[in-house]
Amino acid sequence: MHPNSSAESMAKITKRVCTLVLRLMAAAATLLAAIVMVTSHQRTSIFGVSFEVKYNHTPAFQYFVIANAIATVYGFLVLFLPSESQLWRLVVALDVVITVLLSSSFSAALAIGDVGKHGNSYAGWQPICGQVPKYCDQVKAALISSFVGLIIYLLLLLYAIHTVLDPLLLKKT
Repeated sequence: MHPNSSAESMAKITKRVCTLVLRLMAAAATLLAAIVMVTSHQRTSIFGVSFEVKYNHTPAFQYFVIANAIATVYGFLVLFLPSESQLWRLVVALDVVITVLLSSSFSAALAIGDVGKHGNSYAGWQPICGQVPKYCDQVKAALISSFVGLIIYLLLLLYAIHTVLDPLLLKKT
């Protein structure tokens, strides 16, 4: 038995556990973001006119929910992939797709959320968060949770590129 084999084995197990924990955290963050956004709604009335704001009234928020749901399902599926599987090379590519998907959906939802909070004087759109603060707080919470998931997926992507593809050619052949 090689003297470093138990240390190398322990290091592999530690890396695998850390990766699994990060993937579980990313999946949980994206799941939370989707749930919070889907449940965001508030009814109010202005000048006697009653209306309800909901996430599904905005295509960017719908895209946000779909993207976070896809990231959640993907995150949970990858948890069951064996550590020695050749599919990990595919996981690197899918991590790129999920990271870009989360980034674009977060950006779109953040832009709409900013218009809701601050309005747009050039277009004549008034801010609505003063009238529907609960709704805006839920959207903000969903955005924060999605951003946490995005950061974790970005870290996982960088780690996967380093370990699976070895771009710096650090592994000995």
